[in-house]
Amino acid sequence: MKKPLLISLATASLLLTNLSANNMYDRFEAMEKEMQALKQEIATLKSAKTEVEDSQEEDSDDEKTSDEEETEEEEDEEEEMNIEEEIIDLQDSISDINRATSGSHLKFNVDYRFAVENMDYTMADGSNAKNNAFMTNRFWLNMNWAATENLSFTGQLAYNKAFGARSGVNGAGYETFDWIANENAYDDTLRVRSLYFFYRNDTFLGSEIPWTFSVGRRPSTNGHLVNFRDDDQASSPMAHTINVEFDGASAKFSLDSLVEGMYFKLCAGRGMSNAAPKFSPTPYAEVSTASTSIDLGGLIFTPYDDGQYSVATQYYYAGDLIDAVNPMDPTAGFDTVGGMHSFTANFVSNGIGEELGDFLDETIFFASFAMSVTDPDENKRMLYASMDTNMNSTDTGISKTGYSYWFGTNFPSLVSDDGKWGVEYNHGSKYWRSITYGEDTNIGSKLATRGSAYEAYFTEYLIDDILSMQLRYTYLDYEFSGSNGFFGETTGASMSMDDAVKFGQGANVVDTAQDIRFYLRYKY
Repeated sequence: MKKPLLISLATASLLLTNLSANNMYDRFEAMEKEMQALKQEIATLKSAKTEVEDSQEEDSDDEKTSDEEETEEEEDEEEEMNIEEEIIDLQDSISDINRATSGSHLKFNVDYRFAVENMDYTMADGSNAKNNAFMTNRFWLNMNWAATENLSFTGQLAYNKAFGARSGVNGAGYETFDWIANENAYDDTLRVRSLYFFYRNDTFLGSEIPWTFSVGRRPSTNGHLVNFRDDDQASSPMAHTINVEFDGASAKFSLDSLVEGMYFKLCAGRGMSNAAPKFSPTPYAEVSTASTSIDLGGLIFTPYDDGQYSVATQYYYAGDLIDAVNPMDPTAGFDTVGGMHSFTANFVSNGIGEELGDFLDETIFFASFAMSVTDPDENKRMLYASMDTNMNSTDTGISKTGYSYWFGTNFPSLVSDDGKWGVEYNHGSKYWRSITYGEDTNIGSKLATRGSAYEAYFTEYLIDDILSMQLRYTYLDYEFSGSNGFFGETTGASMSMDDAVKFGQGANVVDTAQDIRFYLRYKY
């Protein structure tokens, strides 16, 4: 009985060491054949085990001396134990093969969400707009492939559409603008939401510094802190100041050997490319217009994170930001107006106190503070209008500073064991500006609010962690206009509600907005 076992284990070992074969088809075909052979051998051994047990029963009926019976019973028991050990060894071998090859398969999982929303807007002039039942389907197809221990690939395809309609964008001038292509109700096209390779290593240039590098379409939406209400794993960015899709690269370096949880991450990306169309006399050459490529560079630094308490910071500079030339005519395109500095710092307590009870142990509290500083071109205005309240022309090239703070808590459900509830509040000043157009709030980014935003949500799991539901209420009370505009003097200009009416814009400026949303979500 030992010889087949040794042959099988040797073959399994050879298979495990040959998993780096060049031909993936041959590799999996060999694995399948070996798996079948091992399973067949387990069946044979189990059959032999049954024969031994039957033999024991027959022998017990024979008349033998007590010494002979004891001797044969001991031999039978020893043989039975050997067979059982061999079965266990073979099953372990199959498990090893599964573990060794599972990381080499392209793995898929799905995330589908149905949502219905009641949305209501009150404009600065007192008029009203609403939708009592705005329904959407959102679908994410996630894929992962671990080619080696150090190198992997991650991708996500997305679809987000209103029921029975392709809502699109505001016009032809916005069709190449893809910061929100998968985040808001759009059309029925399945698009790439993120797509990148990921490299990791435990040493960097000979030093014991774990590091990672990736490049592609970045997972830059649903970042830190906003992920609590969105019931998602956080992506890298601090969502207080950036929550959009973009293409770029990042490199992360762990300094955990110095301070627990310490790391820094360098990020760079391009949010818009200035390039001529393919079928033009000079395909993809820079176009001599006022709108240039938008580039962003930043740094994420976490000085401390022990799993319960953490402090994190983020800085970025975005250059060549834009505004619509004429908001009433999207075909007029964009105009470059300047750059912007942004800084964020937050504190998170993952559990309140030490062993004060299950409820507080599972409660999360966070506080985040952010600042934005515009860097306008000499002849441009950023975040303020071309005329003041006295109808006098304003100077160009003046920098504006804005501030925002955000507090929230996420705590265990009061009606179930697995649900999570939360309340949040944030406030932004007159010249506050974030880049959060991709935030999962259809009435407009709450974290971009120049004014106050209030939110409460109730997330409950219906079937394990596969099927969930959420009820969420969001209320935005704007003090100034332009919260969800761009960066210049047209859509991004900040003015009070009274001034908006004075300048004849009362019907186009939102004073308050509220959104009541219910969703059912399937993740597997």
